[in-house]
Amino acid sequence: MMNWDEIRTAYQVARLGTVSGAAEALGVHHATVIRHVDALEQRLGVKLFQRHARGYTATEAGHDLLQVAQATDDQLTQLVGRIKGLGEGVTGDLTVTSLASLASLITPVLADFQRENEGLTVHYLTGDRLFRLEYGEAHVALRAGAAPEQPDNVVQPFRSQKMRMVATEDYVRRHGKPESPDDLPSHLFVGHSDTESRAPFMRWLRAHVPAERIVFRTADNRSQLDAIMSGAGIGFMPDWECAVRPGLVEVMPPLAEWEAPIWIVTHVDLHRTPKVQAFLTFLKARARTWDFG
Repeated sequence: MMNWDEIRTAYQVARLGTVSGAAEALGVHHATVIRHVDALEQRLGVKLFQRHARGYTATEAGHDLLQVAQATDDQLTQLVGRIKGLGEGVTGDLTVTSLASLASLITPVLADFQRENEGLTVHYLTGDRLFRLEYGEAHVALRAGAAPEQPDNVVQPFRSQKMRMVATEDYVRRHGKPESPDDLPSHLFVGHSDTESRAPFMRWLRAHVPAERIVFRTADNRSQLDAIMSGAGIGFMPDWECAVRPGLVEVMPPLAEWEAPIWIVTHVDLHRTPKVQAFLTFLKARARTWDFG
C-alpha cells in the first residue's frame, strides 16, 4: 500500500526543488524528507528525482507520480474547506472575500454580524485575487464586473458599484474645475497602475484623458482614495466613500458606463449551510438600508 506521507513529501520536494524547502513547508526535519523520498523510490523501484548541487529535479517517472499527488492534494484541500463550512450553527470560521474598494462597505456588516454571533470568527480577505470557493478558500465572495461563470457556484446580483468623479476643494482652488469632458485633458488624474485595468471607469478614463495626465498611479484601491484626498488629482470614488468624506467636489455628473455590477458568489456545497444563509440574509437586509445620495 502506498504511504501518503511519503507521496506528499515527494510532491513538496518536486514543487520547491530542495529538501530544506520541503521540510519547512511540511514542518518536519530535513532527514525525514530524505527518508520519505528514499523509501518511496525503493518501494516503486524507480528514481523519482535527479540529485544535483542546486537541489532535486523530478524525473519522468517523478512527474507522472507527482501530477497525481498534486490532484490528490487539491482534492483533500477542497474536502477540508467544505467540511469546515458544514457546521450546524453560526459558529466557527466565516471567510468573506471582496475587492479592497468594498472594504468600507462590508467591514461594518461583518463586525455587526460577528457581534450578534459570539461563537463566530470572521476572516475578511481583500484584493484582486479570485479566491477559489471550490477549494474552501472562502464561504462568500463579493465580485464586481461580469457575472462569474465558474462551475458549481451560486451567483446572485447584489448592487451596482456606482462611481463618482471627484476632486478635493484644494485641487479645485489650484487647478479649477472642468466645465465639460473636453476640459479633462488639461487636468491631473489619479488612476490605476495597471494600464489594462478592466474597471469600467478606468476604461472610460483611458479613452478620454491622455496617459501622461494620469500622474498618480497605484494598484491599491485604498491608496487611490488617499491620493485623491491628498489633492494629487481628480479620480473616481464609489458613492459610499464620497458620502463619508468631506471636502470633495463632484467634477461631473456620474455616467452609467462607469458602473459595475456586484455579485454575491457562494459554492453550491456551502450555499445552504446555516452559517452562509444567516450571513447572506444579514448582508441583504443591511444593503436595503444603504442610501448614499
